[in-house]
Amino acid sequence: GERRPRGRPPPAAAPGRPSGAAGPAAGAGRGGGAADPPLSPSPGGWYCFNRENCHTRYDTMRRLMSSSEWPATRVGTGILSSQPEENPHWWNANMVFIPYCSSDVWSGASSKSEKNEYAFMGALIIQEVIKELVGKGLSTAKVLLLAGSSAGGTGVLLNVDRVAEQLEEMGYQGIQVRGLADSGWFLDNKQYRRTDCIDTITCAPTEAIRRGIRYWNGVVPERCKLQFKEGEEWNCFFGYKIYPTLRCPVFVVQWLFDEAQLTVDNVHLTGQPVQEGQWLYIQNLGRELRNTLKDVTASFAPACLSHEIITRNHWTDIQVKGTSLPRALHCWDRSLHESNRNGKAPLKGCPIHLIDSCPWPHCNPSCPTIRDQFTGQEMNVIQFLMHMGFDVQKMAQQQGLEPSKLLGMLSSGN
Repeated sequence: GERRPRGRPPPAAAPGRPSGAAGPAAGAGRGGGAADPPLSPSPGGWYCFNRENCHTRYDTMRRLMSSSEWPATRVGTGILSSQPEENPHWWNANMVFIPYCSSDVWSGASSKSEKNEYAFMGALIIQEVIKELVGKGLSTAKVLLLAGSSAGGTGVLLNVDRVAEQLEEMGYQGIQVRGLADSGWFLDNKQYRRTDCIDTITCAPTEAIRRGIRYWNGVVPERCKLQFKEGEEWNCFFGYKIYPTLRCPVFVVQWLFDEAQLTVDNVHLTGQPVQEGQWLYIQNLGRELRNTLKDVTASFAPACLSHEIITRNHWTDIQVKGTSLPRALHCWDRSLHESNRNGKAPLKGCPIHLIDSCPWPHCNPSCPTIRDQFTGQEMNVIQFLMHMGFDVQKMAQQQGLEPSKLLGMLSSGN
């Protein structure tokens, strides 16, 4: 589900269409595409933050550190698809796909040296791609959408303002730069169980990023940097801390129960019933995440246990309060277009702030199908919750409901 750079001229019937775009995607992730905007995304895969785990990564996941094994072509899926059924609003955008090979959450600015045998150049790669695209039609674009999934989503937050500044300095003030961050809005919360920082998975997110910034010579946006003391730049890798400092409009897509977040928090759903402590931790994670998104103007946060969405071919199926993600992005696009003209309030019947309010994973009936990790069998919501060790009697009591009423609500997703 990824795509190599390619461009399509704007359709003749729609002279207002943009004509160029780029975007990172990284971490355990990929990236996305656009049609009033152009855009670009990329494959995913966390990061490495010291010599040992970068060596391991090079040996076991070479495609995340070198282009030598990349396929010559890729087929775009989800927001990168050129099929109107799969990508209803942006199927004919110009799309550029930037694969992730810098292992630095798109933040690095260090070249290979005698001291450091790896180069980490995520931030520089984006700058160079933008430079190259200006000569390939981006200069006449109206909108540039920088999109990414997982670490690529975090990469969008770290780079979107810098891309806007770069284009302004090059004399292209007319291009509106926007961001779409999918599954990259992480919390620096307390882990369910604390573990020592040995590798990418066991290391608490704050500690991994703190070590990574030093190793990668990572750069964060100036406006965010100024909010924190020297040596505390790691804060800018966390969405809720960097978002208030951003100038470009950014649309945030985040599952309330993100699998990568649960992994770094040491909640491992192995097919055994979940202990009560884990269950309370998971529900609290959803509440905390929902809280951090309340002032995010444009957001889409379904109550599902999943990771990444914009390059999935089923991305049109998920709904929050009756609105799908492509529809919400279209509304966002329109609202930015309208507000440029006259600063009007949000469009009626076209919502852009969509956050599920139900309290546990998969209480939204449009969530992606869950499969039992061992048997591969599909499960419905009730089977899933019972599989998780969910106590219907107790939960009904907590919610002040009859058990049968609670089950009815669960199956209909209310």
